[in-house]
Amino acid sequence: MRGRWNEYFGNNNPIHLEIGCGKGKFLAAAAQAFPDINYIGLERDPVILAAAARLNRVTGSAAAAYIISDVEAMPELFTAGEVKALYIQFCDPWPNKKKWAKRRLTHMRFLNIYRQLGIECIIFKTDNKPLFEFSMGQFSETGWILKNISYNLHASPQDPRFITEYEGKFAAQGFPIYKLEAFSSLSGGERIERLHEQDEKPDKANNIYAQEKQNIEPGNN
Repeated sequence: MRGRWNEYFGNNNPIHLEIGCGKGKFLAAAAQAFPDINYIGLERDPVILAAAARLNRVTGSAAAAYIISDVEAMPELFTAGEVKALYIQFCDPWPNKKKWAKRRLTHMRFLNIYRQLGIECIIFKTDNKPLFEFSMGQFSETGWILKNISYNLHASPQDPRFITEYEGKFAAQGFPIYKLEAFSSLSGGERIERLHEQDEKPDKANNIYAQEKQNIEPGNN
């Protein structure tokens, strides 16, 4: 479907992609809350991805796509500008050793892939402080603009619909949840920030981006 995702969904709504969607709790809730956004979940484990697809069906959420693949295959799955926003939530931190750094989904080699695909915004969450600090450095070094950085996200109430499985588990155990938003350019970031002004006010705290009344133009990269 590369370059033809609008045909798959039957509309021209913006596409949001979750990398490592797991069992799909977040994706199903987001698809249900925002039918004017097309959601895609990317997961390399077919058994887990099947569970995500089943959850989406039984909850009656809007249509979503599920892809069994790795992040490195994204250029083969999407053309530049097809995906507007990207969610990276509680990914594998990998051991804190230099030789493993390139496997982290926030390493600059992946960030450059996201930029080349024209992704305007990345929402990143983790319970791992070393990974969070590493990621901030990688985002900054590759020119992404960081906003809404939190070292303890759950110090403020969060909409329970959009709390992932791991997030709920770690938060219940008292671990701080770290979060940031990264924008590919200031103009692109400002356009996406306007999405907070939609009617779904509770989602503002968790930064789920709703579609504007008119289509968002691809950002300059």
